[in-house]
Amino acid sequence: MKVLFVCSGGMSSSIVVNALKKEAAKNGMEMDVLAIGTVEVEDEINNGWDICMVAPQIRHRFDSVKQFCDEANVPCAAIPPQGYSPLGGPVILKTVKELLSL
Repeated sequence: MKVLFVCSGGMSSSIVVNALKKEAAKNGMEMDVLAIGTVEVEDEINNGWDICMVAPQIRHRFDSVKQFCDEANVPCAAIPPQGYSPLGGPVILKTVKELLSL
């Protein structure tokens, strides 16, 4: 599964990316996760992503990110604030599974 994280600059999400990868591995799921900044969404979203997750600190840009995702037929959701931490892997994985009906 390929999960695209969108945050302000693509760097602050590295801890959350690792938490999601770790939780996915514990659940026997193979997961490719990339964190990017909002300016990269339009170009990156068409590269085969299964889902796009938007970080809490840029929720004010959610609608514009979602528009690119909708055009590319990629489900998009906000990362719950309680999931945006080193211990947030279970929360984010649950959100991903729910959005993709897994």
